[in-house]
Amino acid sequence: MAVYVLDKRGKPLMPCCEKRARKLLEAGRARVHRVMPFVIRLIDRTVEAARVQPVRLKLDPGSKATGVALVREQPSGGIAVLELMELAHRGRQISEALTARRQMRRRRRGNLRYRAPRFLNRGNKGKGWLAPSLQHRVDTTLAWVQRLGRWAPVTALSSELVRFDMQALENPEIEGAQYQQGTLAGYEVREYLLETWGRQCVYCGAKDAPLQIEHIQPRARGGSDRISNLALACRCCNQKKAAQPIEVFLALKPELLRRILAQTKRPLKDAAAVNATRWALANRLRETGLPLELASGGRTKLNRSRLDIPKTHALDAACVGEFSSIQDWQRPTLRIKCTGRGSYQRTRLDKYGSPRGYLMRGKQVHGFQTGDLVKAMVPKGKKAGMHRGRVAIRATGSFNIQTPQGVVQGISHRYCKVLQRGDGYGHAIHTMDSNSRNDAGEGASSQALALSLPGLDARVSRAN
Repeated sequence: MAVYVLDKRGKPLMPCCEKRARKLLEAGRARVHRVMPFVIRLIDRTVEAARVQPVRLKLDPGSKATGVALVREQPSGGIAVLELMELAHRGRQISEALTARRQMRRRRRGNLRYRAPRFLNRGNKGKGWLAPSLQHRVDTTLAWVQRLGRWAPVTALSSELVRFDMQALENPEIEGAQYQQGTLAGYEVREYLLETWGRQCVYCGAKDAPLQIEHIQPRARGGSDRISNLALACRCCNQKKAAQPIEVFLALKPELLRRILAQTKRPLKDAAAVNATRWALANRLRETGLPLELASGGRTKLNRSRLDIPKTHALDAACVGEFSSIQDWQRPTLRIKCTGRGSYQRTRLDKYGSPRGYLMRGKQVHGFQTGDLVKAMVPKGKKAGMHRGRVAIRATGSFNIQTPQGVVQGISHRYCKVLQRGDGYGHAIHTMDSNSRNDAGEGASSQALALSLPGLDARVSRAN
């Protein structure tokens, strides 16, 4: 993982490796500025005396997650990856919370027959208004663009201008579809099918075989080229099915037939969410004042196929735009999950919308808040030792700490010390060769370097 470096005035310098960061900290030339992600601040250098290279921040916006890649531009036209991130949104949770709140509010107001009716009093939402679940995707993406701009010398931005033509997906015969012609012909539709069907054969489940576009209802029997009639199949299954109707081909597999037919009728919620936010995000990125490069999803797919790079959100971001070659892309990915800063709701409700329990009125207990990164030194007892992780507070002062090894319950607030205040995000390190995660990032990579340094508590307290 890359370590972000600031000069003594807080201006960003070029990120460095973990080994160099450890040497700077042990020599007393740097201080820990932030633990998650790991940022150090030099005490003997300014940006004027350092060499700063062109750094570009690339984005791959998505409905559920956004890929982020920090790359260094080379004179030859290639790029070198410095950092890979995956930002998981919580738009679905926001939408479900608003729906539940609306239903409970209607249930309560249903008993108020004396209440005067209200209508046309919501005001004008204005041009460009987005629903909270969609606005969240734009705001969180822009927030991390600004954060990385404070930690690294970002000089330019690249973003994939995601476009799913809803009419072309339903009816490819419409006119004005010239964007599907030329070098990128077929990449947009194929990429959509790969995402929809999980990059595997719909009939046999093969994942490592070359996949072909398959008509669920054959064209010889009246099937169309609509996106709802297209799927992916390996060569063997495609030839075996031939011009048979899917009901005949899967007559002995009714469960698979039911699942495929249900998948073809799935709503295009994710595509609609991306379409609704793509220009809002692009306009907000232009407001940063940095040069902005907008590229299509077909260009990203072409770059990834040309360079033989696996499919992930973060690597998709690295493949956005035009470049000749890519280096150092085989590195761990920092997964950032939007967890929120708590809830305004101070009661627990039953299924009828009536309160069944009450929560604490304050969000802090003895100076701690749920989500803070803490270190607890327990001197004795069954839980004796050092525990690091995210804290969940209790009114009694006995906290729970989420560590990489599991949850440690019943830790007194007297043994806890804040390493970093919660900011509404959770962090985890994901490697290419393993599906294991380190929750909250403790004990992993550069974060382990920060937490293992002697005197970290004093350094972090001064930095915060």
